[in-house]
Amino acid sequence: MQTITIKPVNIHDLATIQTIGRQTFAETFAQHNDEHDMEAYLATSFSEEKLSSELNNPASYFFIAYEGNTPIGYLKLNTGLAQTEAQATDAMEIERIYVLAAYHGKKVGQLLYEQALTTAKALHASYLWLGVWEENKRAIGFYAKNGFVPFGQHVFKIGDDEQLDILMKKTLFDQ
Repeated sequence: MQTITIKPVNIHDLATIQTIGRQTFAETFAQHNDEHDMEAYLATSFSEEKLSSELNNPASYFFIAYEGNTPIGYLKLNTGLAQTEAQATDAMEIERIYVLAAYHGKKVGQLLYEQALTTAKALHASYLWLGVWEENKRAIGFYAKNGFVPFGQHVFKIGDDEQLDILMKKTLFDQ
């Protein structure tokens, strides 16, 4: 395996983010969801219009993981009003750590998480937080290993299906 590098994203990377997002979400969740709900979710959540808006939001930060020149995953962070739920003004949300299935177990997710931690510390975030599907034991274990603890829950909808996400956070600095 070649060296993995993490690079900041700009609007010119939209198609890459779109491809990785659709592929990784489908790889991870398609077998657990209705096909029509999944298709609708992928079309809406990874549309050019939505991703363009997210990429142009100054309160959101994106990074792509590359093996050589091949994009293999990405990270999306949110601060302030870009967070998907109201949190402290100095909080940072990890909205997505997406890694292609072929690269699971190769520390790509850990490298993306370390980029999140570096970014959060540089922006003086007091804590990192995220929502993770209660059935995604692999991801829950990953975040717990990295010091995250549960602090709540919320509903995540895929089509008409309401699923429960566990909210987890890691304190970085005292508030």
